[in-house]
Amino acid sequence: MSRQAYVNGRFAPHGEAVVHIEDRGYQLADGVYEVWAVMGGRLSDAEGHFARLERSLGELRIPMPMSRKALELVLKETLRRNRVREGLLYLQVTRGVARRDHAFPTTPVTPSLVITAKALDRQASNAKAEAGVGVITLPENRWGRCDIKTIGLLPNVLAKQAAREQGAAEAWFVDAEGLVTEGASSNAWILDRDGVLRTRDTGANILRGITRHSLLEVIAEAGVKVEERPFTPAEALEAREAFITGAGTLVTPVTSIDGRPVGNGHPGEMALRLRDLYIQHARKAGI
Repeated sequence: MSRQAYVNGRFAPHGEAVVHIEDRGYQLADGVYEVWAVMGGRLSDAEGHFARLERSLGELRIPMPMSRKALELVLKETLRRNRVREGLLYLQVTRGVARRDHAFPTTPVTPSLVITAKALDRQASNAKAEAGVGVITLPENRWGRCDIKTIGLLPNVLAKQAAREQGAAEAWFVDAEGLVTEGASSNAWILDRDGVLRTRDTGANILRGITRHSLLEVIAEAGVKVEERPFTPAEALEAREAFITGAGTLVTPVTSIDGRPVGNGHPGEMALRLRDLYIQHARKAGI
């Protein structure tokens, strides 16, 4: 069976699913998105993603496209139709279709809703984590509201491309104070020289990562010391370990930064342990 996409009230073959040419998401990036990890056919960290979706929409003054209960049904039906047991589910809500103008439409319009799902090879993902990945650092050049999960991702796109061209998997943004904010599509962590886990606090201009939040709960249960405190690229290079978190990466060890090794240049034991603990947590907590 071919992939199916949900677009504004109906399912269609993935290759035939379309939006209007004057959808404000297409023309103005006027919308938000969420990505759920799917494990065992269930949506991981579901509550956190729904809460962040509602917050992002509220910040942009876009109404929810449907009730929470109805949305859950559509999300699960998308998984069922695509037979996705392990993978990712993508949701996008835009302000809707209106004559092109930078300001909001003067006449209320219906938000546009797009949902897709794709399967992932968990064995390949685990193998990647066991090998570790490289990251590069780039000057922070994004807008001042990275706490909103907007579809306006051009700086992130360029950062990811720069990383790929340098043989890395991710790019970490570094702010004017010389501190790492986050990755182009993930949150950044280190296990510093004193054995303390560190990640940037959400008071900074970063996305409030749902995987990040759940991992903090897992870390607390494991009794590991953690501080929401920034670090520099130099501190990351001197750290015992580094890793990234996100719905797509889960917990993935970082073994090099700008081509230089982190720790012994191999995935750290703490990162791999936290990956296992997070996956156990996510499989139990999904809906």
